[in-house]
Amino acid sequence: MNTKKQLKPIGVFDSGVGGLTVLRAIREQLPSESILYFADQGHVPYGPRPLEEVQGFSKAITLFFLELGVKLIVVACNTASAAALHVLRQTFPDVPFVGMEPAIKPAAEFTQTGVVGILATPATFQGELYTSVVERFGSHVTILQHTCPGLVQQIERGDLTGQKTRTILELALNPMLERGIDTIVLGCTHYPFVIPTIQNIVGSDVRVIDPAPAVARQVARLLGLSRTRLIDSKPGRLQLFTSGEVVEFEALLPSLLGEKGIVKQAFWENGQIRVE
Repeated sequence: MNTKKQLKPIGVFDSGVGGLTVLRAIREQLPSESILYFADQGHVPYGPRPLEEVQGFSKAITLFFLELGVKLIVVACNTASAAALHVLRQTFPDVPFVGMEPAIKPAAEFTQTGVVGILATPATFQGELYTSVVERFGSHVTILQHTCPGLVQQIERGDLTGQKTRTILELALNPMLERGIDTIVLGCTHYPFVIPTIQNIVGSDVRVIDPAPAVARQVARLLGLSRTRLIDSKPGRLQLFTSGEVVEFEALLPSLLGEKGIVKQAFWENGQIRVE
C-alpha cells in the first residue's frame, strides 16, 4: 500500500454510540490507523425509521466522509447495513464498505441445543441481508428473535446496568432461556455494551457473540494490514462528530470507548451535513 493511502483515515458511522463497539475493536486491531467517527444522534434510533430514510442518512454521511478523504467506510450499524449497504455499494462503486451482518453462521455452528437467540432492531429483522443470512446459515436451527424496545435509548444515556435496562433484557431473554437457547447473537452495535448484564441474566453456559472483532478483522483484510505489523506504531488520530449533544457524547467516551476524544458538532441542513 502506498504511503499516501496509508495516511487517509477510515470512516465509521452509526446512529449513535453503538458503533463505538466497532471503533474500539478497530483501534485494537489497527492501532496506528486514523479514524473518523460520525454518531448521528440527531436521528437515533435508526431502527424504527423507514428504510428509505435510513438510506438517505447513510448516503449523506458517506458523502461527508468522502469530502474528508476517507479510504474505507464501516457502516457500524446493523440497521443501516440492512437498509442501505447494497445501495451505498451501488451508488459509490469505488468506495470499499464494510457492514454489519448478524453472526448467525458462527452461532449455528456453535449451538448444541439447536436454539439461537437474536437481539436486533425491527429494521434489521426486516432487511434482505438478515433474511439472506438466515437462509444460508440458519435453516437447521431454531431462531428466536427480540427487538428489545427501548434498549438503544438506555445505552445512549449511558445506562448499562440500571434496573430499566435489565428489565428490557429480561423480557427478551427469559422466554428464550425457557426454550433452550445456548447462544445469543447481538444484531445491534449498541448491544455489546450490555454484555455483562446479558451474561448475568443468561449465565455462563450461554455464549454471547459480539460481531465487532470480526468486522475489525475484515477492515484489516481489505486494507492489507495486520495488527502485528502495526502494534508498535504511533497511535492513529481519532476525530469524532455528532449530530446530537457534544458534551453528553464526550462524557460517555471514557466508559464506552476507553479513551477520551474531541467531538465536533455536526448539523443537518437540507439533507446534508455541515460542521463548523
